[in-house]
Amino acid sequence: MNNIDFRIENGVGIITLNRPEKFNSFVRQMALDLQARLDECESNSEVRAIYLTGEGKAFCAGQDLAEAIDPNQTELPKIVEEHYNPIIERLRKIEKPIVCGVNGVAAGAGANIALACDITVAGSSSAFIQAFSKIGLIPDSGGTFYLPRLVGMQKAAALMFLGDKVMAEEAEKMGMIYQAVADESLQETALGIAQKLAKMPTKGIGLTKRLLNESYNNTLSEQLKLEGELQNEAGQSYDYQEGVNAFLEKRKPVFKGE
Repeated sequence: MNNIDFRIENGVGIITLNRPEKFNSFVRQMALDLQARLDECESNSEVRAIYLTGEGKAFCAGQDLAEAIDPNQTELPKIVEEHYNPIIERLRKIEKPIVCGVNGVAAGAGANIALACDITVAGSSSAFIQAFSKIGLIPDSGGTFYLPRLVGMQKAAALMFLGDKVMAEEAEKMGMIYQAVADESLQETALGIAQKLAKMPTKGIGLTKRLLNESYNNTLSEQLKLEGELQNEAGQSYDYQEGVNAFLEKRKPVFKGE
């Protein structure tokens, strides 16, 4: 069985974590396979948006601890450096919209992978857990970067120190995720968002994602300058011309992501 399932439908690269018997916890090959699939989505012009979800009752329980404590396997620093850091960097740097559909528990690295996606939708019975403190570890996979920016320093500190379970509706209320929906409508809703995005002007959306990333580090003046530069780039795109022409001709635009 492949630990990562992948297919392309309607312009969406659908990536499914597929180790349900272990709640989709990561082992080395699974992490490397996910990196490879994200690279494929980035390079394939047929893929206009990316959808990430999990098979079975859980989205992802994080690292498979049996591998982490096995003396014959990779030690912890190498796991972080080679498995998770490259995944988070890809999720943020790929200039295509990435939607995550969280089905069930998202714990440890699994939670932080979900939070690193552009738009995260969770089923109502799903839960996010910063589980690291329960085994004496620190949050990784970008958690200490993104969680305080999403929910604030006090809330992030408490969630990370205490390892509290945050249900989907509470996660939405505190701004951790975009939306909580009924479990039975999760895949339809979340994949529907990805499919909608795939038909939109994804060139401009990718540039918007770049701006959002840079906003963490830029001053206001620097951000305004970058907005001007990228607006010029967007204005030279096929999608901009198509959007304007469609508006003037009173028809529905057909964007290409170019």
